[in-house]
Amino acid sequence: MKQPLLKVVLAFCVFSQYTFAQDVPASPEKYTAHNKGKFYIYWGGNRDSYSKSDINFTGDGYNFTLHDVTAHDKPKGWHVDYINPANMTIPQTNFRVGYFINDHYNINAGLDHMKYVMTQNQTVNVNGYIDLPSDQAGSAFNGIYNNVPVNMTEDFLTFEHTDGLNYVNAGIARVDDLSKYIGINNTDKIQVNFTVGVDGGFLYPKTNAKVLGKQRHDDFHISGYGVGAKAGLNITFFKYFFVQTEYKTGYIEMNDIRTTYQGADRASQHFTFAQRIIVFGGIFRL
Repeated sequence: MKQPLLKVVLAFCVFSQYTFAQDVPASPEKYTAHNKGKFYIYWGGNRDSYSKSDINFTGDGYNFTLHDVTAHDKPKGWHVDYINPANMTIPQTNFRVGYFINDHYNINAGLDHMKYVMTQNQTVNVNGYIDLPSDQAGSAFNGIYNNVPVNMTEDFLTFEHTDGLNYVNAGIARVDDLSKYIGINNTDKIQVNFTVGVDGGFLYPKTNAKVLGKQRHDDFHISGYGVGAKAGLNITFFKYFFVQTEYKTGYIEMNDIRTTYQGADRASQHFTFAQRIIVFGGIFRL
């Protein structure tokens, strides 16, 4: 009688332990544990640096190239225009939306609104020719140029993409959570991520140029293409909000820049760029 009773007692104990174990609620999974299916959007600003560039200008009566031209950006600094809907396109800005296809990778698209200003009054070597009618202001520069140093006065040339050097692009990025490596346990309160990515797209600048005294064109025009690569640090607060810093570098080829209202007048150039970026955004599931 003892043996069957012992078997019943043991079976009851095992069943009870299994039942109670099932009743213990598991720790809820953190919102930040997975990214798949999330969208994000961000907005911020940039500072830009550019390599020297050879710029070729062609049109009726001229074809010349400026060598090793230097340029700079046109920062506005910390300003209310970054959040003023009426003036948000005036500063140098970055806008991007993205979607996580899995926990690490997202596809994204956005606009890098940079500004490129040729440094005025620099002296550069010029090759080519200028042969304009004598009644045009630019005829004062008529001649054959063979590595001739020329000062870039406003009478000779003003040249900038300030509304702006618009790089419209799409790309893919990877995100990795660094929180556990720096001792952060509750990532739903604060999470630190490292991100890298690449992108490519086209240039849609509004070029402000005055070539040899001619009337400027100053209208939006698809002028070329670009590619870029970036790395950055993302800090997410309370699951949904983040600040992100990025360093981005890339190459721009602009082979069809409108310069004047005369259809034959064009410019072309290529250069590398570097951006230092800070943005603010949100990440969420629909």
